[in-house]
Amino acid sequence: MRIRTQATAVGVTAALLVPAGPAFGQAGTDYPAPSKPSAGQKKPAGKGKTLRVAKRGARYTTIGAAVRAAKAGDTIRVANGTYREGVSINGAAKRYLRLVGNRRAPEKVVLDGKGLSGAAAQNAVLVNGADAVTIDGFKARNYKANGFFLVNVDGYKATNLIAELTGTYGIYAFNSLGGEMSNSEAYYVNDGAFYIGQTPKQTRPKRSIVKNVEGWGSLFGFTGTNMRYVTITKSKFFNNGIGIVPNALSSEKFPPEEDNVIRDNDIFWNNFNYYKATPFPKRKAATGDIPYPTGVGVLFLGGRRNVVENNRIYGNYLVGVTALEALTLAAKDAAAKSLDGNQFRTNAFGLNGTDRNGRDVVFEGGGTGNCFSGNTGVESVTPADASTMPACPFTGANPFVASVREQTLGWVIQSDKEAAWIRRPHAPRADRIQPLETYTKSYRKTK
Repeated sequence: MRIRTQATAVGVTAALLVPAGPAFGQAGTDYPAPSKPSAGQKKPAGKGKTLRVAKRGARYTTIGAAVRAAKAGDTIRVANGTYREGVSINGAAKRYLRLVGNRRAPEKVVLDGKGLSGAAAQNAVLVNGADAVTIDGFKARNYKANGFFLVNVDGYKATNLIAELTGTYGIYAFNSLGGEMSNSEAYYVNDGAFYIGQTPKQTRPKRSIVKNVEGWGSLFGFTGTNMRYVTITKSKFFNNGIGIVPNALSSEKFPPEEDNVIRDNDIFWNNFNYYKATPFPKRKAATGDIPYPTGVGVLFLGGRRNVVENNRIYGNYLVGVTALEALTLAAKDAAAKSLDGNQFRTNAFGLNGTDRNGRDVVFEGGGTGNCFSGNTGVESVTPADASTMPACPFTGANPFVASVREQTLGWVIQSDKEAAWIRRPHAPRADRIQPLETYTKSYRKTK
């Protein structure tokens, strides 16, 4: 289906091209309301005590009981086993708590939401208003909302974690100041495997670091609505519908997304057509009436001063990198719609010609100061004359090409999400990761 006019394109975008917003307000969830993160809760004095949890032979047999008994700065060590509970860590009295499972083998300390009901079924671990909490060495599965959820905090560390089959996000930080997601994996998630959103604006920004993570088998490997001061590096995003989706929406505060860095990642094979079979139950809040494109490495919807550099982007059947104005923003946020000051530089496309994208770069233009420089392996750009893509550094206006927007929105509204794919052969991988396009129960990530 073609969009006949630019005006029609805008209307279609407003109705359809809305990435999943925050989990707040989604059916079946009951989350704490976002509030102003603290200005920094004081670190408790001393080492703190160590509380131990085990199915047998320890004082505590549930993690929740140990959390309730713990004081700020304490450490809770959890033995291998499966724990059917939802853990809540709330308020300043639990600041600097360390929740430690099996760092080397997190799959041996499992939080399982299957069969739970009410609040316990929503999140494996919820941290709300407790600063500088560490969650280290756990696997979460079968929760209706999220695996590990950190909200309204100043600092956090989520490391050596696995999230599988969670209803909205795998590892999720919201309305928070700085933090770390590292050495973790999230997959088979009904929205974003990893998510950081609604970052408050700061005069002295605290960066959030996402490092050495793998997001796969989900709608999005990483998504962030109105995220800022985030660095995503040395990670892999593959076999999703879309690899990375920074975006601006009015459903969260502080649009647009800005001042983020996506550097030195592998973004490949994001051709998972989740409109067909999925390992997770589809939820309308994430997949119902919103026909996201599939086959995309990196998709920007609006954004300012973001840097995408030194990434390896290949094997994405629709497009490697594309960017659109954030047309979905409400009138009150209209000033945040345009793409401004974004840099796409020194990325390697197509894996030296052995694993090519369907298209490498598609950019409609508009905004100011957006530039493209030093990218290698680029075989296909849209528009073909690259008129929207000046070299870096650049401070002028980027010309807008309406036909590029028309083409891009056509990908969104077409019923066959593979119709515009340009399939290319994939190169075999030393890590033996297998491509996922249509899910079957026999699929395995690696041979």
